[in-house]
Amino acid sequence: MTSRKKAKCAICGIRHETNTFSTLRTMLEDFHVLRGEEIVTNEFWASFEEIEWAPTLLAGASPHGLVEKDAYLKLKEELMNRLCDALPVDGVYMNLHGAMEIEEIGDGESDLVSSVREIVGSDVPMVASLDLHGNIAPAFAESTNVLTALRTAPHTDGSETGRRALGHLVRCVKDGKLPVNILVKVPLLLPGEFAVTEIEPARSLYARLSEIESEEGILDASILIGCAWTDSPYTTVSVIVAAEEEGQKVRECAGSLASEIWMRREEFGPDAETASVEESIKKAMKSRVRPVFISDSGDNVTAGGAGDIPLFLDELLKAGATDALVAGLADPDAVKLCIQAGVGSQVTLSIGGKLDQINGYPLEVKGVVEYINPPSLAVLKVEGVKVILASDRRAFTSLHSFQQAVVNPEDYQIVVVKLGYLFAGLRGIAKDSIMALSPGFTGLLVDELPFKRVMRPIFPLDRDFEWAELSQADPGTGL
Repeated sequence: MTSRKKAKCAICGIRHETNTFSTLRTMLEDFHVLRGEEIVTNEFWASFEEIEWAPTLLAGASPHGLVEKDAYLKLKEELMNRLCDALPVDGVYMNLHGAMEIEEIGDGESDLVSSVREIVGSDVPMVASLDLHGNIAPAFAESTNVLTALRTAPHTDGSETGRRALGHLVRCVKDGKLPVNILVKVPLLLPGEFAVTEIEPARSLYARLSEIESEEGILDASILIGCAWTDSPYTTVSVIVAAEEEGQKVRECAGSLASEIWMRREEFGPDAETASVEESIKKAMKSRVRPVFISDSGDNVTAGGAGDIPLFLDELLKAGATDALVAGLADPDAVKLCIQAGVGSQVTLSIGGKLDQINGYPLEVKGVVEYINPPSLAVLKVEGVKVILASDRRAFTSLHSFQQAVVNPEDYQIVVVKLGYLFAGLRGIAKDSIMALSPGFTGLLVDELPFKRVMRPIFPLDRDFEWAELSQADPGTGL
C-alpha cells in the first residue's frame, strides 16, 4: 500500500448477460450508465472508511442479445479514460456479470479486465463480483486476483456479494497480497432454472463453499452455474477457488467440488412441475388452488427472451380460459394504440411477434382497454383473459411490478409470467406453479438448442464420455 492515509481503489464495470440465441442486439441506449461520483452516492461505499474510492464508470443492461461492438467499445473507452485520470490506484474493484458476449470480440469480461490490467499494472490487486450465471474464461480468471459470485438463485445476496468482494480487496491492499484464482471448468451445460439454490443438489453443493473457505490460505470459493444461452467456448459450470497462492491443496479443493458437481449432474432440474404449453393450461384450469403461476420459460426476459411471443394468450383463448392474466407482452405499438383509444374503448390489435420472429407470430385480438399508464403500460381484456402490454421487455417479478398496472395477481386463477423460476416476491403468492416448456430464445431443453461454439464433449449434448478421468490430467481446465 502507498503512503497515503487511505488506499485509493478504482471502481469499474460493464455488466451484461448475453443470450446469443436471440436475434436481437444490445445497443448503447440499452445500458444504464453511472459515472464518477454517481456511483458512490449510497452508504454502502461510505462504510469502507479505509478506502478512498476512485469511481470511473458502471454500465449495465438487462439480459438481451449480443452486445454491439461499437456500443461496448464506446463504454470501454470512456471507462479506460476515467481510469487513467484516476491513476495511481492501489486496487481495483470490478462489478461484472460474467456472461457478456461482444460482436466480433467474444468474451467481454476477458477483454475488459485485460485492458484494465494493462493500465494499472500487474502489482495492483483486482477483485470482481459476479453473477452465478457467469461463464468464466481462463484469461478472465488469470487477469484478476479474486473472483467471487452470488450464491443464491433466485438472487437475494447481491449486496452481500459486493461487500464480500470489497472485503477481499481491502485485505489485499492492506497486506500487499496478490492472490490467485484456481478455475475448474466442468463440462456441463445447465439452464439457471435447473439449479435453484434452495433445493438439491445445488443446496448442498453451495453449502460446501464455506467449508472450503475455512481452509488455511483460501480466501473465497464460488460455483458458477453459467448462462446456457450464451453460445461460447467458456459456457460451462465453473468452480473458482481464490487463494493466497497456488498449491496442490487449493487445486484439490477446487477439483473435489467440481467432481461432486459432475457426479450429481443427473440430479439437476427445475423446482416446479414441467409441462407443455397446452398441458400447463389444462392443469392450471383444473387446479383447486389459486393463483397458479405458469412460467413461459422459453420467452423468459430475465435470461434474454424477447418477451413478445403471444403463444400463451392464443392458447388460453383457444382453451376458453377465464380468470386468467398474462404478464406481459412487449409491444410498444399496441400500448400506444391503447393509450390513444382510451380506457373503456374496444380495439382490434395485432400484438406480439415483432421482436422474436423465429418463435413468435403476430396475434390479432379484439378487446377492451381496461387501464393505461402512459407511456409504458396498458391492460387489455380479451374475452376471459387480461393481458398486460408493455412498451419494453419487462419482467413481472414482484407484486410491485404488477401494481404498476393496477393488477393484483392473487385475484386470478391463472397468472402467466415471462420468467423461468419464480422470484422471491412471487413465491409467497403462488399457491402452485408450473414451468411450461415453451418455445423462444430461452428454451430449457438445451440439447435442442443450436450450439456451435461450446466445448465438446459437454453434458447433456454429449453423454458417452467420462470427465472424472480426464480431469486428473489438468485440474485447472478439466482437459
